[in-house]
Amino acid sequence: MARLIYSVIESLDGYVADESGNFDWAAPDEEVHAFVNDLERGVGTYLYGRRMYETMVFWETAHELVDEPEVIHDFARLWQAADKVVYSKTLVAARSARTRIERDFDPESVRTMKATAGRALTVGGPHLAAEALRAGLVDELHMLVVPVVIGGGNKSLPDGVRMNLDLVDQRAFRSGVVHLHYRTTNQASA
Repeated sequence: MARLIYSVIESLDGYVADESGNFDWAAPDEEVHAFVNDLERGVGTYLYGRRMYETMVFWETAHELVDEPEVIHDFARLWQAADKVVYSKTLVAARSARTRIERDFDPESVRTMKATAGRALTVGGPHLAAEALRAGLVDELHMLVVPVVIGGGNKSLPDGVRMNLDLVDQRAFRSGVVHLHYRTTNQASA
């Protein structure tokens, strides 16, 4: 069975974006970006909500940016090679290859994807991740904690969900970013 992974870049106080929706403070440097690329090499399918997809679709053409470092082109190749499932009631058409749109998040459908996938799946965006966490679908969490406190905004983890986790790995980067890799040890409870 394939693992479902929630990967997130968050502030020290647990937000993915500030109250204005800004997340420029989360842009990884080359060292962190290369690490993220290595994490993504085993991913076969990305699960996104509409807003996260609209942010990530940049990678569909990022390989065309000639002045970008290789780490950017590497991630673009990884992203383009993976399947994408976008959960949206409003998105009319996908703007990337290997992408399908689903109107509703169905936990049973995700369980079937996990059971039949040959590679890991990731869930991107805190709102969709909250649904996957509440449904007990998430097997691992990769938290990249940026050394900034933003005081409010869009939370990385939902309220009302309790999960026991085992720390699998941790790593500190020169920039002060810390990666925490956890495995879930029980089903989530809301």
